[in-house]
Amino acid sequence: MLKYLYLAGCLFVTLHLSAVPTAFAINPTEDSTKIFQREMDNYVDSIKKAQHYETGTIKLEGGKAEITVPAGFKFLNKKQSQYVLTTLWGNPPENSNNTLGMIFPEGSDPFADSSYAFVVEYEDIGYVKDDDAEKIDYKEMMKNLQEGEQASNEERIKQGYAGIHLIGWAQQPFYDKQNKVLHWAKEIRFDDQEGAHTLNYEIRILGRHGVLSLNAVCKISELSVVKADINKVLHMATFTDGNTYFDFDPKVDNVAAWSIGGLVAGKVLAKVGFFAIILKYLAAGWKFIALGFMALIAFFKRLFSRRKEEKEMVAFNTVSEEEHKEEVAAEDSPEHTHPPGEEQQPEDKP
Repeated sequence: MLKYLYLAGCLFVTLHLSAVPTAFAINPTEDSTKIFQREMDNYVDSIKKAQHYETGTIKLEGGKAEITVPAGFKFLNKKQSQYVLTTLWGNPPENSNNTLGMIFPEGSDPFADSSYAFVVEYEDIGYVKDDDAEKIDYKEMMKNLQEGEQASNEERIKQGYAGIHLIGWAQQPFYDKQNKVLHWAKEIRFDDQEGAHTLNYEIRILGRHGVLSLNAVCKISELSVVKADINKVLHMATFTDGNTYFDFDPKVDNVAAWSIGGLVAGKVLAKVGFFAIILKYLAAGWKFIALGFMALIAFFKRLFSRRKEEKEMVAFNTVSEEEHKEEVAAEDSPEHTHPPGEEQQPEDKP
């Protein structure tokens, strides 16, 4: 999905354990799988009810751009999108600092097993010159990127993340010079995904002061779905008057260090680890792992620990009761009973 991973999993936060029903103490023998499924369902439902999607024309934070959401799509605002990316999908908070929102297909959401979503960001890098657009050899670029993987992966591994391997272009870069829109897609393999390949579809819309980025990550099998919608997505985001590419003033505006080729190649393996946590679950269709899942795990550990203590207490009480019965039975046994008519004599006292 996203996730530069961006949904890479087309696949949610912190489970408030204090709100968990107390029924567990009432029925400690209930099957743990049923408990887990019920609580996960309740958990997902509560998140879905809290999410508020928008349609129509939406002004993005900062005022430099806006999103016009057509029929068939919906938009999740900045705050809720950051919650999805960090709390639900387990990405580092600092990696969502530039996030302005997320675009989902109408029938999808952060929990969908088979879909995608675009993460919308704004990068204030300056005016990107496009003089090199028609001169780039993208086959050669891919070859160079693949040859440079080793150094990048060594750094990723040092930071505790799996290596990334570029399989090739899933969609060769294309620059729409008239509308100042660049887009491309990469097929990627992560070392810890056991053969599952990821699709990373990226869009860059050039503006006067920077670039709007729309990034989607999902399973490679969903490429056809993304491509079927891509023309609509390409035209959703636009810069406002005074902030468009054509409003550039060389006397006062900054020129970016990036070129068209730099936008495509420069950040292929950037943002180390972003979405890495969730990516490895894509093949299984999981999207709501991260903290929500871990919270449930912690909850069940406590639940099972409590059950164990309860069982041990029941066993202790049972043993104590049996021991008491044995003591009573022993006292009533013939060895401890005097013959009829014979009374026990008191012990002689000095």
